[in-house]
Amino acid sequence: MVRGLVRHIRLASGLVLFAFVVCHLANHALGLISLDAMNAGLEVFRKVWRNPVALALLAAALLSHIVLAMRSIYRRRTLRLRPWEWAQVAVGLLIPLILFEHILGTFVSSAVFDVDVDYVYLQTIYWVSRPFVGVEQAVLLVLVWVHGCIGLHFWLSVKPWYGRALPYLYAGALLVPALSLAGYVASGFEMRALAEQDGVVEQVFRRANFSSEMAAFVADATTAVRAGFVALIALALGGRWLRLAIRRAAGVPRITYPEGRTVDLRPGATVLETSRAAGIPHASVCGGRGRCSTCRVRVAAGAAELPAAAPDEAKVLRRIGAPPDVRLACQLRPTHDLEVTPLLPAAATARDGFSRPGYLSGDEREIAILFADLRGFTTLSDAKLPYDVVFLLNRYFAAMGKAVEDAGGRIDKFIGDGVMALFGVESGAAEGCRRALTAARGMSVQLDELNRALADDLPAPLRMGIGIHVGPAIVGEMGYGRAKSLTAVGDAVNTASRLEGLTKEFGAQLVVSDAVARRAGIDLTAFEARRTELRGKKRTMKVRVLASAQEVPAGA
Repeated sequence: MVRGLVRHIRLASGLVLFAFVVCHLANHALGLISLDAMNAGLEVFRKVWRNPVALALLAAALLSHIVLAMRSIYRRRTLRLRPWEWAQVAVGLLIPLILFEHILGTFVSSAVFDVDVDYVYLQTIYWVSRPFVGVEQAVLLVLVWVHGCIGLHFWLSVKPWYGRALPYLYAGALLVPALSLAGYVASGFEMRALAEQDGVVEQVFRRANFSSEMAAFVADATTAVRAGFVALIALALGGRWLRLAIRRAAGVPRITYPEGRTVDLRPGATVLETSRAAGIPHASVCGGRGRCSTCRVRVAAGAAELPAAAPDEAKVLRRIGAPPDVRLACQLRPTHDLEVTPLLPAAATARDGFSRPGYLSGDEREIAILFADLRGFTTLSDAKLPYDVVFLLNRYFAAMGKAVEDAGGRIDKFIGDGVMALFGVESGAAEGCRRALTAARGMSVQLDELNRALADDLPAPLRMGIGIHVGPAIVGEMGYGRAKSLTAVGDAVNTASRLEGLTKEFGAQLVVSDAVARRAGIDLTAFEARRTELRGKKRTMKVRVLASAQEVPAGA
């Protein structure tokens, strides 16, 4: 509950600060027109952000963002971070050190010393009186924008629409600071040209009610606040070290990873933090914020001692349809020995965290499986050039794939000159059987059309055999890297493959198990029935033999 509240406060405060920054940078961009345009924009900016409600909201957002940053440092179990995380942390800590002087020199000096702060006054300081501070402000602009964009990226990267919007967002992320810096520089040169006239600088400071007392106050206060901020960072780091030392003295549980690797669990650390501390690659697109789900692990031994998932973690797990033994490594803080298996490769992307059917992680379902294979293709390919063989196979696979997809099936894989397809993974076995029979008829039609199209290039028409069976199979996403795809394994799959092999023995194009006909509700009694023994089976199986798959009743 607390972690969820903290996450929401961090996000809300970050969005408020980012909105303020966007308005501020847009005001800078008006410098491409003139200093007068910047000041005109400043009046609008003040009406939006200088009213009591907006000021209170902005102050609360800034304070809460800093406090939560210190809390994050205090609670962090490991300082092994990815490069982008180090960049975000380093930039986030550097920003206040530069920002304090700007806040004291504008908001505070205006409230305490009644200084009239406008862009003429500021650009006189930044480009004439204290150019080094002007460079600091340009650097601050870039740092703030980069920090905000990193935060937005890892918040939005788990949204399904983000990939489509990314080119436009990326263009905006480049355009806004570029225009702002251009306006800042253009107005600075304009002010430097004005400052060459005698008495202009003195007149600007006099009109703004600038005083040496105010300047001394800003300088002293900036030094004190910066020192306090550095001390706060040191206090958070020291508290972190002390807390870990106390917990370590209470005993060290262990986490076991695949291949038997065992790692001591740092006190209070998450599984993700433990992986990083041990140098074990572990996916985490959102940086451990519990949003992307890419760090998810399957928990084996030790699951009984784990606390239930917090509401935010449970929400993400429901979104991806995770089974009960799957948890988010970034939210899981075990206190006993635990055995885990990361479910995604370390290079997983945000897309891998999108909502996906639960069966992709592994499920047993009753489905229909279709195998098809070309007859005599090895002899045919020996007489053709490699280019011709590839061309012919691609034409064949395209035709068969279209027939399967038109019938609502899934191409599992192409094996040599063979095809494996799954039906009913989502719709159920009965519907799967009907779709498999429809696909078989469509494949036969497609093969005839392919033979007509390639009649001049083939010594004889292409022939194929198709086998279909229905039964329980383990369905899931299997493989490695880019070769990972939905597939099925089990006895039903082997049986379907052997039925396809029987088409050679029976001299037929389609052999269907009687179970497929029953589940589909299709009458195949008009076709030859055989009882056959399958290799590895003790009992015979009743099958239906069709000379042509186009004979499948249209009702399928």
